[in-house]
Amino acid sequence: MKIKKIFYSKSIFLFTLTVVSILSSCSNDDKYFYYPYYSPSALVTIKNTTENTCYFQLDDNTTLLPVNIRKPLYEKPEIRAFVNYEYSDEPSGIYDESVYVNWIDTILTKPIAPNLGEDNLSVYGNDPVEIVKDWVTLVEDGYLTLLFETYWGNNNTYHFVNLVPTENPENPYELRFCHNAYGDTKGMPGQGIVAFDLNSLPDTNGETVKLKLIWESFSGEKSTEFDYCTRQTTVSMQPGTTSVRSVLPLK
Repeated sequence: MKIKKIFYSKSIFLFTLTVVSILSSCSNDDKYFYYPYYSPSALVTIKNTTENTCYFQLDDNTTLLPVNIRKPLYEKPEIRAFVNYEYSDEPSGIYDESVYVNWIDTILTKPIAPNLGEDNLSVYGNDPVEIVKDWVTLVEDGYLTLLFETYWGNNNTYHFVNLVPTENPENPYELRFCHNAYGDTKGMPGQGIVAFDLNSLPDTNGETVKLKLIWESFSGEKSTEFDYCTRQTTVSMQPGTTSVRSVLPLK
């Protein structure tokens, strides 16, 4: 039986992610799965249209029409979110698939921050984090989504996270993940998730380049690379994790 109300949030939440099992249906089509209502079906970009409706971008090539959402839920033109949905038999129109949405939880979605030169450290901070290798840490649909872990002690202190260009003349796709804990560097380890809009990076003109991410970890500076192509990078989706809402504050 379908849940008749869509549960969604206009607030920003953090998530602690753990793997859960996936229960498949009797269909031979791999895309038709039944997920527990507490588990996200996917990570998507929610996009508003000029017709005052919205749709979901599942990956770089697949669009979803939420048949039980008739108007935009958020003021932003785009926002990243976890969604729980079921495939629907209703017509999808110009979109690839139609879905019935059970709930939505938005992710903090930010643009790339300006490089402030000598003020980077004082404004953006350099407090350590660990980037978690997970299905949600990826470049997709023009966004870099990161799951990270650090210490959280005072829930009244908002941690400040940003993606800042290094302005490396040899690599315009080199970025630093900055974390300012405002002194809240002790306590229990916890995970946060944030998505960054990469639209301000130079257009790759259809080419796939290496996007380099640098961050300060608990064991020193680390880096990794992602394949990046302006609004075209395809990443394999691996749904099947559960999101547990946390009170950890982030901005």
